[in-house]
Amino acid sequence: MLKKYNPVTPGQRFRTNLDKNEISQVEPEKSLLEPLPKSGGRNNNGRVTAWHRGGGHKRKYRKIDFKRNKFNVPGTVSTIEYDPNRSSNIALVVYADGDKRYILAPKGIQVGDTIVSGHENVDIRVGNAMPLTRVPLGTAVHNVELMPGRGGQIARSAGASVRLMARDAGKAVLKMPSGEMRYVPEVCMATIGIVGNDQHENVSYGKAGKSRHMGRRPHNRGVTMNPVDHPMGGGEGRSSGGRHPCTPWGKPTKGYKTRKRKPSDKMILKRRGKK
Repeated sequence: MLKKYNPVTPGQRFRTNLDKNEISQVEPEKSLLEPLPKSGGRNNNGRVTAWHRGGGHKRKYRKIDFKRNKFNVPGTVSTIEYDPNRSSNIALVVYADGDKRYILAPKGIQVGDTIVSGHENVDIRVGNAMPLTRVPLGTAVHNVELMPGRGGQIARSAGASVRLMARDAGKAVLKMPSGEMRYVPEVCMATIGIVGNDQHENVSYGKAGKSRHMGRRPHNRGVTMNPVDHPMGGGEGRSSGGRHPCTPWGKPTKGYKTRKRKPSDKMILKRRGKK
């Protein structure tokens, strides 16, 4: 649910925020925290590879259980917490043997709910994890593995889910949020339900300072630069660029395909956007 603010300051005029009533007011579990050093968008050579990054609030990384390999041990949702490193919320699960793990908080899960993962005799209930062989056709799932045992890689952001469309010859057909149809091995693990915090995409920061808090620096368009900095730079007064939009290195943008052929292409049944 979104909260709006009275425009008592210019920064609050267009600001919207998420209602965090479901978030537990607790400190994160210390045993599941790791340091998260900042890179400022630089790689190991010190060169900028991700533009407009830097600054921002200091964070610690929360170790998330994407593998869901705690089989046949019931766990209770202890807290639902904010995670600064992702768009979705996370849930702290305390298992019957005392083990504690963070998982992605699905939509509709609440503190006190019981979840379990396993290969058989697992209920089709939100938050439970099982192989795709056990999931009924048409079910929305998230945190789906691409390769067995690797851990969930598909549908992990807020509000995301994929739909199981079919199973055939050891493969499952998934319909992605983009419309792409893709094969994955049917023994891959998946979690029932949709990732929570689905209103995340509707949040408006309202002011530039909030972007800086999130570690985003100001974004410069190519046409505002000088010719030495960008192919679309220069010109008298404001110009429209005078050529098709491109990167600082002259590669076309807006529709120019850069994806190379790779072995996983054979797992794509239908490309996104195709009829």
